[in-house]
Amino acid sequence: MGKKSILIIPERCTGCRACQVACKNWNDLPALKTKFTGSFNSPTDLTAVNFNRINFTEIPSEKDPIRWLFVSQRCMHCTDAGCMKICSTPGALTRNSEGAVVTDHEKCSGCHLCIAGCPFNVPRYGKDGKLAKCTMCADRIPKGLSPACVHTCPPKALTFGDRDELIASARKMGYPVIYGQMDLGGLGTMIAFKDAPNLYGFEDKPHINHAIIFWHKFLKPASWLGIGGMTALMALHYFGIGPKTEKEEPEEEKCLCQVPVPSKEEGKHETQ
Repeated sequence: MGKKSILIIPERCTGCRACQVACKNWNDLPALKTKFTGSFNSPTDLTAVNFNRINFTEIPSEKDPIRWLFVSQRCMHCTDAGCMKICSTPGALTRNSEGAVVTDHEKCSGCHLCIAGCPFNVPRYGKDGKLAKCTMCADRIPKGLSPACVHTCPPKALTFGDRDELIASARKMGYPVIYGQMDLGGLGTMIAFKDAPNLYGFEDKPHINHAIIFWHKFLKPASWLGIGGMTALMALHYFGIGPKTEKEEPEEEKCLCQVPVPSKEEGKHETQ
């Protein structure tokens, strides 16, 4: 199966949040109690039980006092994924054949390093200390199903399919540049913006922190080399010299100068 992607078209989004409900339903995520804070954003951020949310942005407009911009916030499934580069536990974050970055709940060590590695501020941790995020419905796609959010979206603001075909389709609709087409090796979740990405809260040129790249290229291999070297030295010592054994200590000789303490019974006989 070729590389698949989700294409988001913000101009079609009505802010109905059906995608949020579908995501919760499919992933069996509990409801989250929220409060009105003066904004229509609900919830106000991603959480360990909210893998996807519609971000409401209010900006001034020449025609209307307020203009609403809607866009879905979720894992972007980067080809050059900072979370995978910095992850300290092998197998906790992997990429499937469709290109999605998938989490293994059992293998996650809860190190939180992926938070620093993600340029989109996506990773969240639950009460159990494990990473929780969108997996692009990795359990639906192999069965020929689209992600739950895409399947539910009424105005078709979300579409799913072959990545190259989605890009070609967006260009025909008048979107010459697709956000994520080339960024970070190509994103698995692309956005067809007509306005500047920063109006929607996205960086114009998303990038991985340089410290993460330095860790991935130099420090991480060096740390594994150090562990391997220590293991080799321990094996060499074991087979060349043998396991460490404790020497048996000789039994202590009874001290001749030790004065025996008489018992009460012995004292009674002496007085008689």
